[in-house]
Amino acid sequence: MIPFNKPYMTGDELYYIKDAVARGKISGNGYYTKKCHEYFTQNMGFRNCLLTSSCTDALEMAAILIDIRPGDEVIMPSYTFVSTANAFVLRGAKIVFADSYDNNPNINADTLEKLVNVRTKAIVVVHYGGVASDMDVVMDLADTYNLYVIEDAAQAIDSYYKGKPLGSIGHLSTFSFHETKNIISGEGGMLVVNDKNFDERAEIIWEKGTNRSAFFRGEVDKYSWVDIGSSFLPSDVTAAFLFAQLENLEKIQSRRKKLWDNYNNGFEKLALHNLLKIPYIPEYASANGHLFYLVCNSINERSELISFLKGYGVHCVFHYLSLHKSPFYIKDNHSKDLIHCDNFSDCLLRLPLYYELDMEDQRKIISLIHDFYNKR
Repeated sequence: MIPFNKPYMTGDELYYIKDAVARGKISGNGYYTKKCHEYFTQNMGFRNCLLTSSCTDALEMAAILIDIRPGDEVIMPSYTFVSTANAFVLRGAKIVFADSYDNNPNINADTLEKLVNVRTKAIVVVHYGGVASDMDVVMDLADTYNLYVIEDAAQAIDSYYKGKPLGSIGHLSTFSFHETKNIISGEGGMLVVNDKNFDERAEIIWEKGTNRSAFFRGEVDKYSWVDIGSSFLPSDVTAAFLFAQLENLEKIQSRRKKLWDNYNNGFEKLALHNLLKIPYIPEYASANGHLFYLVCNSINERSELISFLKGYGVHCVFHYLSLHKSPFYIKDNHSKDLIHCDNFSDCLLRLPLYYELDMEDQRKIISLIHDFYNKR
């Protein structure tokens, strides 16, 4: 069976984990946590970073930082993972879902202004598959209406918008290092703080609502409970694993982008004949090799293709189901008509893409999909 995903180990993870243990401090904010923070600030230009136990945790921190309260509204795409919405629902927000583009699963930035009202507090953009949302339009809208922008960059490591790293544009940004991502630590995430006004409070929320970090830096003579918060920081063992991955980012990305290009080139002819659609990359965006998807012509066609590939030992999966049609959302809201989002929910199919995917196996996948459509 060719799996959908296989976590890649660089070979140095256990070495760094052993070193972390030998240093005698394996709780959060240790040696390797600081090494990871330094990597992101020095190599990617993020102004302030805090590793978290997951991207979900980072999103929950963002919701606390912008002071989401009951009655506030947050605009976001319906075509996303549930954590994007849950983080704000937990603080009492009403979620206002927006549609995707017709050729791109990202939030349609041109439709957002009509969703803004006096209760709107934030816009959350999701850079689906590591492809940038139209951030100029979003940031201009946020400036006009005094809104916060949070980038859900869970899939967007080493991806760019007009040359700017994704995660460096919104007021706050979040990343995932789940085992399905390009750079992994099993579970794990990160909050990026681009607005300096959030720096002090972000660290306090990260440390269970205490000023513990300031105490250990000698900035206060004792630490105490000063705000709400939780235990959002990961073990230094997790950070040690992540640091081994970060040291190999260039190598990992080179391989994944090569595999992405192979798929893209392999399906161009089918796309030209309108048998399927391949990812659309706007001029302002780049592809980071996180995932490759096809868009079939119907949900039945997608189901047939999944079964066909499974019969030849290839595991493919569909992705998000529209959140605006989920049982949790509908029980308190009327269903909305978001046709492009629903089309991606029904027709998008993700193909295997991981560092150790063999080129011969990839050629097999491409050939099988050609066979499927040639026989229809």
